[in-house]
Amino acid sequence: MASRKHAGSRRPVRDRRPGYRYLRVKETVTSWLGEGRWRFGEAIPSETALARQFGVSVGTIRHSIEELVAEGILARQHGRGTFVASHTKDYLYNVFFRIVDRDGGRRRAVPKLISFRRGYADRTTAASLRIPTGAAIYRIANLITLDDAPVAYDDIRLPQRLFPGLASDDLAQRGTTVYGVLQRRYRIDAIGAREMIAAVKAGKTIGSALGLHFDSPVLRIQRTAYSYGGVPIDFRYRYVSTATHRYLITLGRAAGLE
Repeated sequence: MASRKHAGSRRPVRDRRPGYRYLRVKETVTSWLGEGRWRFGEAIPSETALARQFGVSVGTIRHSIEELVAEGILARQHGRGTFVASHTKDYLYNVFFRIVDRDGGRRRAVPKLISFRRGYADRTTAASLRIPTGAAIYRIANLITLDDAPVAYDDIRLPQRLFPGLASDDLAQRGTTVYGVLQRRYRIDAIGAREMIAAVKAGKTIGSALGLHFDSPVLRIQRTAYSYGGVPIDFRYRYVSTATHRYLITLGRAAGLE
């Protein structure tokens, strides 16, 4: 984690272009979070203090903070201030696990570690994680069950440089998502992801794991997860059987949808 010795430094925002100042404040606060300036659950300075530090109005600071709150990066507590959001295992599960019953109902999934090994990034993995081709990675295979039925198979790739010393024991009995393990051990938080979805044939490995014929169709979700400042921390292929379940996508922030 980065040192806090610059916590009192001033970063005046001098550009007068409309909209630039609040975006610069937002980007800087986000980068400070990525550096570990404030811990999960810790209060950040008041809007007045940040306005003085950045040399902008309180309104500009409030605009920036409100966007970070809306994105789930910060959290307001009435009468107490604004805090770094501490993403619980339930939060991480609800945000990043999208497999539901046919009627949209959610159930708690059970992950099982199939394999854990060290490897090297191919071109697609390297481009997604923004690391050199051939860089050291972890390769993790997970089987996910719902109601004792296999519904998804994960092929996960993590950059070793971000997670030194990660071991199979960290994942075998984790009681949370992989992201929860990374947050707890390395204080690196997954705050968003980009996914591309395609229908593909299961093939022998995926079909065998999910109890499907190798020619059966499955959903292949190609996901890159990001931490603060858009730093990629996880690249994976998730293969989902829709024989008895569905993959739910919620768009927008309308209340009551989740």
